[in-house]
Amino acid sequence: MVRTVYSSATHGVDGYIVSVETNIEGVMPGYATVGLPDNAVKESRERVYAAIRNCGYFFPQKRVTINLAPADVRKEGSSYDLPIALGILAASGQMESDSLDQRLVVGELSLEGNVRPVRGSLSLALAAGANGYTSIIVPQENAREAAMAQNVKVYGVATLAQAVEFLNGQIEIVPTVVDITELFSRHAQYPVDMKDVKGQDAAKRALEIAAAGSHNLIMIGPPGSGKTMLAKRFPTILPLLTLDEALETTKIHSISGALPSGQPLLAVRPFRNPHHTISDAGLIGGGAYPRPGEVSLAHNGVLFLDELPEFKKNVLEVMRQPMEDGRVTLSRAQISTTYPARFMLVAAMNPCPCGFFGDPTNACSCSPVNVQRYRSRVSGPLLDRIDIHIEVPAVKFEHLASMAEGEPSQRIRDRVQEARQRQLHRFQGMPGVYANAHMGTSELRRFCRLDDASMTLLKTAIDRLGLSARAYDRIMKVSRTIADLEGVEAISAVHVSEAIQYRSLDRENFV
Repeated sequence: MVRTVYSSATHGVDGYIVSVETNIEGVMPGYATVGLPDNAVKESRERVYAAIRNCGYFFPQKRVTINLAPADVRKEGSSYDLPIALGILAASGQMESDSLDQRLVVGELSLEGNVRPVRGSLSLALAAGANGYTSIIVPQENAREAAMAQNVKVYGVATLAQAVEFLNGQIEIVPTVVDITELFSRHAQYPVDMKDVKGQDAAKRALEIAAAGSHNLIMIGPPGSGKTMLAKRFPTILPLLTLDEALETTKIHSISGALPSGQPLLAVRPFRNPHHTISDAGLIGGGAYPRPGEVSLAHNGVLFLDELPEFKKNVLEVMRQPMEDGRVTLSRAQISTTYPARFMLVAAMNPCPCGFFGDPTNACSCSPVNVQRYRSRVSGPLLDRIDIHIEVPAVKFEHLASMAEGEPSQRIRDRVQEARQRQLHRFQGMPGVYANAHMGTSELRRFCRLDDASMTLLKTAIDRLGLSARAYDRIMKVSRTIADLEGVEAISAVHVSEAIQYRSLDRENFV
């Protein structure tokens, strides 16, 4: 007898339907799983056998064949345990099978028959609704996350026996419902605030411009000047996440197993801070069966690279393509997976190996050769992709001792939000362009026209600094953002002049 239970799996950040077909026949006991299963799926035989027996059901002493369709796509993970067990029970006549037709089922089983949580339940629930299924059965611990998909009923089960009794109509399970507005208000809180930062008005101004235009930024300064403190507070001045952004961000973190326990929705922009020993696969994603890396986990948020020159050069170079395209494609012999990776890069570095080059109070012990070698660890093409370079000097004592609070993040975020709204209105109907940093050549020509005075100033700066064509584009984009913060449409020489100041690493006399 053949019975089919419908399940789901993830490819990239989206889910797709997997049919778990169970056939029981013959008189000789046997068990086979086909459909390109990985080791975790093959090992499900022992988990399913023990779970069925320990829940009081019998395991058929016949040949059991499990087919996972589509058969040409590799199946991985333990989320097929529960649908396989239900398929066996339905095919052997121990439960009703008609109740399985319009439902998806996912879940891992313990040997005792408990249903354990799986990754990517939000993506799986969204796939259920998109493919016309009325409900989905998930582990109880995943129910609130899966319930973020509003177009499908979500039933959380704790044990295999509970799932069987529910499908047989013996018990009722109330569908899990979440209040998205309440979740947003509860979790949209930052533990830090920009008002905690003493001094550093110039750096705060640069961060505000970066936030307003979605520009990448690098801070250069001595140890203890507050670079990390500023970076950690940068997400607090970015526009609040929209629901669509929150769902997309949550899907990535859920698939990676990085979603905080008890929090079904990420309501604040992610802040990722990988150590400089990270590998290229850890940064952009990878593995035999690709998983998201830090650039994808920072999607819709901030990727902070502290001590930028300490990162391996090949690690930094592989980041250039995601910075340009807003996504990363991981290709393997058997599969190609694309993950979103539209993040804002905030980097920090010392001006030299000892950290005190140019500091007025501490003598630098580095030779010019050592300084140049240290700087050259960060390639020119990567720096060209960073719109704003800002120097962060040591904080003066009078600022540290001051009891006055700085400007709070909320007030800065309000100005940033107003500038972003102008950009959204300007780029309406232009797919993929949501902020000034995303503008291409045609948008630059259309929205970044300069008057004669501004053009003369920019030409002089480019000739003296020897800037590249990409740096020229960066200055134009930052100028546009500065004008948006002021609420004016025309870019003036004042805006261009300030944008030029944010190219510190391009100046010949910086070293």
